[in-house]
Amino acid sequence: MKLVHLIYLSDLVNADESALAAILESSVRHNRQNGITGMLLYAEGSLIQVLEGDELAVQETYDRICQDRRHAHVTCLQREAVSHRHFAQWSMGYKRLLPEDLEKFPKLAPHFRYSPGAKLFDVRPGDALDMLLLFSKR
Repeated sequence: MKLVHLIYLSDLVNADESALAAILESSVRHNRQNGITGMLLYAEGSLIQVLEGDELAVQETYDRICQDRRHAHVTCLQREAVSHRHFAQWSMGYKRLLPEDLEKFPKLAPHFRYSPGAKLFDVRPGDALDMLLLFSKR
């Protein structure tokens, strides 16, 4: 089994926060069934999520997310083999970010201001993982 993680960004369609609870419930259920762990951060209509697990299971999950009508502008930031899970304690951890949280990550913060079709510039994949790890400890 090849262990991978995949980090992606997306927007909630119409910034509809009422969809969050269903997305989280579905994530936990599917991830437990498929041996996937991870973390999801949410702010101002946008999401960043990491999925960890078997390469095939992670890809199938990501493909399902790309087809999910609650997500828009799904963008994969990083997909790579890893030696261990960073988020093994959760089938899907979750944190809602505050404006002051976003200030700590100026290169990623613009994505968390709902803007359909916005392009990401100058984002290193490590920035996204650092952000997810920081908020997983809070």
